[in-house]
Amino acid sequence: MEAEEYLRLDETESGHWWFAAVHAHVLSALRSAPGPAAAPVLDAGCGTGGLLARLRAAFPGRPLAGIDIAAAALALARAKTDAGLVRGSVDELPFAAGRFGAVVSIDVLCHRAVDPAAALAEFHRVLAPGGSLLINMPAHRWLRSTHDERVHTRERYAKGEIRDMLAAAGFAPVEAHHWNSLPFPALLLQRKVLAPLSRGPQRSDVAPMPASLDRCLRATMAVERALLRAGLRLPFGGSIFAVARKPAT
Repeated sequence: MEAEEYLRLDETESGHWWFAAVHAHVLSALRSAPGPAAAPVLDAGCGTGGLLARLRAAFPGRPLAGIDIAAAALALARAKTDAGLVRGSVDELPFAAGRFGAVVSIDVLCHRAVDPAAALAEFHRVLAPGGSLLINMPAHRWLRSTHDERVHTRERYAKGEIRDMLAAAGFAPVEAHHWNSLPFPALLLQRKVLAPLSRGPQRSDVAPMPASLDRCLRATMAVERALLRAGLRLPFGGSIFAVARKPAT
C-alpha cells in the first residue's frame, strides 16, 4: 500500500468499527472451525498487527505467526504482538507443508501485488489436513472507489467467484456470505456520491471518525452478526467472508 496508508492503519485499526467487525468475524469463525488446535494460526498479510493482537487476546495459548511483504508494516506490528513475524510474499510462503492449523487472510488476495491462485495454493500447502482457511474479500466490482486505489485493490469479487477460487484450490466445504450489509446505503453514499464531490486530497476510508458515529456503527454490526448467526444471508454488502477447510485426507 501507500506508505501513508500503513501509518493510518496502525493508528486506526484498534479503535475503528470496521476492524472490530471483521476481527469479530474471524474470532467467531476460528472458534467454530479451529482446525488442528495445537497447530499455529497464520495471519497471511498481517499488515500492522491488529488482528494478531486480537487473536492473542482471544486464544492466549495458541501459537501465532504473521507474514507481510512490507517491512514498514512489520515494524509497526512488532509493537503490538509477540507472534513470529516474517517478511515475505503470500505467493511463496517460507513455511513447511502442513505447519498451520488455520490460515487467516483479510483483504489480501484482492491486492494487486498478489496472484490469488498462487497464494491459495500456498495456503493449501502450509495447512495441516483438516486445517481451516478464513478469508475476507471486498465485494461488488461496481463499488470500486478511491479507497481501492489507495490500498492497491486489484479486484472486488462476487460471492460465487470466491467459492469457485477456493474449490479450485482444493478447499471444501466452502461457506461464504456478504457482510457489512446494514450500513450498505451509507457506504454507497460515501463512495459513489460524497467522495467524488470532495475537492480535498483523495484518501482511503481508513480514518478516525466521531466517537458517536463509531459507536452507532459498532452497534449496527452487532445486530448484523446476530442476524447472520440466525441464518440471514443478504445478497449485498461491502465485504465477503468465507470459511473453507483443507480435506483431512
